[in-house]
Amino acid sequence: MKMTIEMPIVSECAVRECAYNVNDGCHARAITIGDGVHPGCDTYLGASLHTRNSKQTAGVGACKVSSCCHNDDYECGCDSIHVGYEKRTACCMSFEAR
Repeated sequence: MKMTIEMPIVSECAVRECAYNVNDGCHARAITIGDGVHPGCDTYLGASLHTRNSKQTAGVGACKVSSCCHNDDYECGCDSIHVGYEKRTACCMSFEAR
């Protein structure tokens, strides 16, 4: 059984070393952002081999950064997010402090 869930998409990912990154797009089913304070991409998986599934676009399944203005009850309210680098760490670049 498949579920259809509305969630913000990861419209771009600049973290090319991630196993889910194919052609600057994230192809995980869903990602999790944050550790409660820092908006890191908890789904990041460093690997030399990349996923073969380039047909799906990742969504934001959960956001644990309560200080982000887009966070509403651990869910992201953006239409889409960008993932990139902040000090060599994969992060949500769409983070905005409340």
